[in-house]
Amino acid sequence: MPTGDLPDALHVTTAEQLRAVSNLTRHRIMAVLRFEPATITQIADRVGLAKGSSSYHVRLLERSGLVKVVRTRKVRGVTERYYAMAARSIVLPEPGEGGPDVLMRHAVADLEESPAGERHVRMAHLRLTEEQFAELAARLAALADEYRELSDPSLPDASLVFALFHPAPRRQTDGGAE
Repeated sequence: MPTGDLPDALHVTTAEQLRAVSNLTRHRIMAVLRFEPATITQIADRVGLAKGSSSYHVRLLERSGLVKVVRTRKVRGVTERYYAMAARSIVLPEPGEGGPDVLMRHAVADLEESPAGERHVRMAHLRLTEEQFAELAARLAALADEYRELSDPSLPDASLVFALFHPAPRRQTDGGAE
């Protein structure tokens, strides 16, 4: 199933869906399926799981509506299922104030496991007007969309994560030792 046949977005709205995407292994399975369908065996190989574990996680994703079977074929009397994402992107709800941001936690876990020398990380502290802040957010999103359209499933995976935010105000202490 070409990704052009998929809905643009699936909004995570249920507790079951949120539990499904909150798991790092299932996040990695969805990353495997973002460009092309794959079987349980192909998913297990790409994620580094046993087939049984891969099957368990894919069933949870399928039950929550995040992935679906897009084709089947018979191989030596066994029906092989190909799974794909249910939408081109998954939209997570905003975390509550002080709550964990699941997407950033997964990104950091993936970053920490990536090979040294194959990562580009930069943090910049900026002082921007609200208009500049909004413009930068729009430009970053457009750049990510532009490169997503250029993505070729035959090429190695690359992940782009960015977070533009206003830090929480720092609380003043009384100056005494705590």
